[in-house]
Parts: sequence; C-alpha cells; structure tokens
Amino acid sequence: MRAFLILHGWDNFRPPGHWQHELAASLRRAGEHVVYPQLPDAAHPQVEAWRTAASAALAEAADDGAQVTVIAHSLGAALWLGARPDDAGAGSVVDRVLLVAPPSPGFLRDNPDVAAFADLPISRPTAQTHIVASDDDPCCPEGAESVFAAPLGLPITTIPGGGHLTVSSGYGEWPSVLDWCLDPTATIVPR
Repeated sequence: MRAFLILHGWDNFRPPGHWQHELAASLRRAGEHVVYPQLPDAAHPQVEAWRTAASAALAEAADDGAQVTVIAHSLGAALWLGARPDDAGAGSVVDRVLLVAPPSPGFLRDNPDVAAFADLPISRPTAQTHIVASDDDPCCPEGAESVFAAPLGLPITTIPGGGHLTVSSGYGEWPSVLDWCLDPTATIVPR
C-alpha cells in the first residue's frame, strides 16, 4: 500500500491551479491516498510549527502501514532537508522523496519571515530522494546543483527557465510529476 504526502512552501495556501494542488486532485482521482495539509501560518511560518504539522501529516499518510512518497516544494523542501519529520522514528515509512525548487540558505536568511529555516542543518535524506529545480530560480540563485545536489550526492533534474516552478512561472498542471508519483521509473520533464 502507498500514500502521498504533499508539502507546500512559504505563503502558499494551496491555491487551485498550482501544480501541487492539481497533483493532489489527480492522485485522488486515480484512487491514491493523499495527505496535503495546510501548514500553519504559511505567510509567517515557524520551524517547529511546520515540523509538528508535517510529522502529523506523515503519520496520517503512513496509517495502516502505507509506504509514503513525499513531494515537497520550496520551503517544504527546505523543511524536509533540515528538519525531516521522518527523523522522529517514522523514517522507514518514507519510500521516495521529491524536492522541488528548494530555496537556498542565503535566500532564506535574506527574508525575515523564513530566516529561521536557514539555520536548519541540511543533511542527506535517508529515503530515495530526487531534486527538481530550474536554472533560474530566484529563491536559489546559487543553483540547486551546487547548493544541494552535489554536496548531498542527490540526483537532480534541471528545468530550463522554470523560475521557482510556480503557477506564475507556468507550472500549473505538471503531468510528468504525476507520472513519477505513479511510476518510480518515470522521468520528470518541463511542463
């Protein structure tokens, strides 16, 4: 049995049209168990509040012994890299992780509402993890390859010209992410 946990980013209130919202709807239509929580105070997130909420959501997704695939965008990806809920003893339930457009610590430090997330100790996730990021993400100007993929030894898919991979950069429905969720051998490609 499998389940999906979707974690959004800073100032994201899970709007229709965003690729994560569309992904959750498509997975549910396919009969999959999806947990897509609204993390607390998305405009002014607090590390511990988000960690607690993500841990509860992971436990909900893993109910009945499901193997969980985590799909985290932006600040949700930073949370997963630095304060993983699976470190609290539930690590074996996480099967795969997709980190989309993780923001760099420098970007986080420059923004007071999320600066505390920059102090999280980034470490390699224990589950099979893949990064997807664009080559012109304003939230990671140093490049996700050099900040995350290379230092952590994680595979990365680079999306040319994708910005922060949000609705405003053209990422509403994203069929290849749905394909990847349903088939671990699928390749994620630009929208």
